[in-house]
Amino acid sequence: MTRIALVHALSHSVAPINEAFARDWPEAVRMNLLDDSLSADLARSGRGLDAAMHERFQRLAQYAVDTGAQGILFTCSAFGPCIEAVAGRHAGIPVLKPNEAMIAEAMQGEGRLGLIATFAPTLASMPPEFPAGAALELALAEGALDALNAGDTQRHDALIAQQAAVLRDRGCTRIALAQFSMARAGAACAQACGLPVLTTVDSAVRALRQRTRPQRSA
Repeated sequence: MTRIALVHALSHSVAPINEAFARDWPEAVRMNLLDDSLSADLARSGRGLDAAMHERFQRLAQYAVDTGAQGILFTCSAFGPCIEAVAGRHAGIPVLKPNEAMIAEAMQGEGRLGLIATFAPTLASMPPEFPAGAALELALAEGALDALNAGDTQRHDALIAQQAAVLRDRGCTRIALAQFSMARAGAACAQACGLPVLTTVDSAVRALRQRTRPQRSA
């Protein structure tokens, strides 16, 4: 069986990706590593993705590899450069940023893409992951993450859906939800804006399964 490490910086990311694995790739053996201080420290430090933050990601990845992980999926969107550094050090296994597969799917569409986040640093770190020249409209669903932390999932979803409608009115042709914790709001967004809504969890599972699949000899 394939052993996959799922590394989380937000506790709310754990359930969506595990549900997607259970549905679409139940054979995979999952291990979940959660350090919910990563996002809090990034938000309050003012230092960005400094050397200390990079080292924390390297330690998490090395622990996953030492336990036998054959692939690593990071589920928080605000740490792209840290994840890229991990991928460089562990080139022998697939190391995925959370949004790689979703971005690839989004770029197959035409027109402006509306990108919504509930964690402000994500709107700074994620756009550089898109191809140069990608037409993006950014929106922060203010208060949504606080609502989720307080257990008010209905308000969380409604605030995100509200931004989806705003982005539609700004000319976007499709919506992307930037964080794994936002996947639960996908249906509410689609209903509010009437546009295709892309989430990260399903596409990430598909991509990781493909990249860990043994290649058959010709």
